Amino acid sequence: MPFADSDGTSIYYERHGSGPAILFVHGSGGHHAAWWQQVAALREEFTVVTVDLRGFGKSDSSMAEFDGQDFPGDVVAVLDQADITDAMLVGQSIGSVAALRAGLLRPERVSSVVLGHSLGGISHPELKELAAADRAEAVKLPVIDRLLTKTFQRERADLTFLFQQMGTFNVARMQDLRNLDTDGPSLEEIQGSGVKVAFLAGEKDAVLSVKTVTRAHELLPGSHLEIVPGAPHSMYWETPQPYNTAVARLRRTLTAPKEAA
Repeated sequence: MPFADSDGTSIYYERHGSGPAILFVHGSGGHHAAWWQQVAALREEFTVVTVDLRGFGKSDSSMAEFDGQDFPGDVVAVLDQADITDAMLVGQSIGSVAALRAGLLRPERVSSVVLGHSLGGISHPELKELAAADRAEAVKLPVIDRLLTKTFQRERADLTFLFQQMGTFNVARMQDLRNLDTDGPSLEEIQGSGVKVAFLAGEKDAVLSVKTVTRAHELLPGSHLEIVPGAPHSMYWETPQPYNTAVARLRRTLTAPKEAA
């Protein structure tokens, strides 16, 4: 049970398989075990790393309050402790914000970042406006309907129940992650880092629309765009096969041109 030290905070992580590294960063209701369908599918070809941000899962949750600005450092601590290089960071929802910032902090260890169902906290006036409009529609729905389709909820009541139970292992809550969006990176900062970025989203995402994600891709030269037909916000859980296929394809093809030392 390895732990990394993030400025005195113990961060739990797991490492499975071998090959090119993929590090998953969970969202507000997840933790390392949320990626069970990804670890099992990808560990034969890749080194799959899962992490618990502070306040989540097995990581230190003893602090009186949590600051989302600390989460990127938790990811960096795992990268350093595990001595991972050429990693692809894959974020889920708001976890993508932590993933992008961690990639920008350690471009020598991170070759690419996949923003799953998220704009990664990019600071851009048009994108902020589009995302705000999407959120205004999303909050009209019950939380579970924002994350999983009604068909899945009806046909897989067992996995829907387990999905809801996952968050009960966490101390930190959504409000502890919100300030991650404060002072986000600009498009120019991302381009200058040499870290490749891909946007990965589902056609039926009720939190962030395909239109908004597509616009982000258009504004970030060199970025990649993957839209999975019929997939919801929590695609990794509801439609793991196309999600895993997309992640594997991105890991095989995304490269970041690094300047020679």
